[in-house]
Amino acid sequence: MTDAIRIANEALAVTVSPLGAETQSIRTAGGSDWLWNGDPEFWSGRAPILFPIVGKAPDDRVEIGGEPFAMKQHGFARKSLFTLEEQTETLCRFVLADTAETRKSYPFAFRLAIEHALEGKTLTVSATVENNDDRPMPFGFGFHPAFRWPMPGMNKGHVHHITLANRAEPEMIRLRDGLLDLSRLPSPFSEGILALDHDYFEDDAMIFPEGAGDRLIFSAEDGPALHFVFEGLPNLALWTKPGAPYICVEPWHGMAAAHGKGAALEARPFTKILPPGESARFAFSVTIDA
Repeated sequence: MTDAIRIANEALAVTVSPLGAETQSIRTAGGSDWLWNGDPEFWSGRAPILFPIVGKAPDDRVEIGGEPFAMKQHGFARKSLFTLEEQTETLCRFVLADTAETRKSYPFAFRLAIEHALEGKTLTVSATVENNDDRPMPFGFGFHPAFRWPMPGMNKGHVHHITLANRAEPEMIRLRDGLLDLSRLPSPFSEGILALDHDYFEDDAMIFPEGAGDRLIFSAEDGPALHFVFEGLPNLALWTKPGAPYICVEPWHGMAAAHGKGAALEARPFTKILPPGESARFAFSVTIDA
């Protein structure tokens, strides 16, 4: 099955592709589209699922148990065909399990379920990772959704903000040649508020390893707001290509390999180690206030 699945209620309609279990659109009842449309002129992604790594590995190779494996940026889930396991009017669940092909780059028995569920004006996207192997399984996981910036009904003259619910001023780190530079930089937030500017992204993503909290708001001045809640995702990144009409709000558990720290998957910051037979859940919800 390759056709996108549609779920809907009285407030929202969402489509999800079996390829990568990736959200394709989020539309409110009035017809406004809130998710980036994947225009390849800027970036063909929309909301990729990042597994079993987040970010890049040195020379696109990871080491697991001392053995090297080829692994492209953000892992293979985003390019894999998932199987539809369940669908109702307001929910769909896609599943990816290990195969002979995935074991060539990630030698574990696993199950990854991605669920989209609607309740009122809220979309919740959750992931459950199961370790079906007989040894501990290291991995990173992340969401990478892109939302329209400027928002529907707004223009480039409208100031857009990211507001952290905890009003923190978390330190920032950057990427250098695709890998993490662990040098801490001053926070761009002031009392939890960041006025977005494309100039911030000339040096790639803004990454906040810790301290951003589990809730934030992406809003337009005198306009709509998207309210986010994160579960099990301690890291946050904001990213766009300078001048592109979207902003990615990316909650992660795991980050790119760091300069000077080698290629071992276990050595990557915030790598999750899942014991045999256990599972881990990660989720984000977005509520559209428009």
